[in-house]
Amino acid sequence: MNYRLLDAGDRAVTIEFGDALDADCIERVAALGDALRGEIRTGALVGVLEVVPTFRSLSVVFDPLRLPLADLEKHIATRLGALPPRRPEAARCWRLPVCYGGPCGPDLDDVARRLDCTTRDIVAWHSQAEFRVAMLGFLPGFAFMTGLPARLHLPRRTEPRVRVPSGSVAVATALTAIYPWESPGGWHLLGRCPIPLFDPAAESPALLAPGDRVRFEPVHSDRFSALATRDDAAALARDCLETPPP
Repeated sequence: MNYRLLDAGDRAVTIEFGDALDADCIERVAALGDALRGEIRTGALVGVLEVVPTFRSLSVVFDPLRLPLADLEKHIATRLGALPPRRPEAARCWRLPVCYGGPCGPDLDDVARRLDCTTRDIVAWHSQAEFRVAMLGFLPGFAFMTGLPARLHLPRRTEPRVRVPSGSVAVATALTAIYPWESPGGWHLLGRCPIPLFDPAAESPALLAPGDRVRFEPVHSDRFSALATRDDAAALARDCLETPPP
């Protein structure tokens, strides 16, 4: 298995698997992350504090007073040499409701014009695809998802918005994402999802995690409003989980 070890300061090291956004890199990052997190939970890997995945690399944060860098690098090499393929069935599968177009998706009409198709085409292509959470970043709970059909690939907007509403479902380049918070943003907004994506009081604050699989289910505006006004966020999220974690 080809990889590079890169220093990331005196308390972290990065394992880089490639230089492109592809399924093989994402799978290897997820598999190594699963293995190291499992060892941390069982106490088999003392001194490692956290693992942080990206599209093509995994950073390992460690305590050098408890685990010298040389020992960590040897452990990583051993673990990579015996790393089994990640089981697809271990991934959680989500079906998240989305209200497309109108006030919820102000860019849907423009995207259809740019791609010379109908808004129904956009909704069908987006909602029939299966997406894979590759990494979290930008904002707490912001999941970058691969799997966007090639005919929906677009560069980011030339004029980013100052405010993107929370829950906005958006596309840019080869990715789709949901904005968990109101924030600036330059992606194309197709719709909105009423499911809360981040709860700081929860054991796992971010709803989505790297490796999760996501499908979107179109809903009408009245259904979106009904879901958005519910106050049982945890139950609402559980209703969207198709495959419970093993």
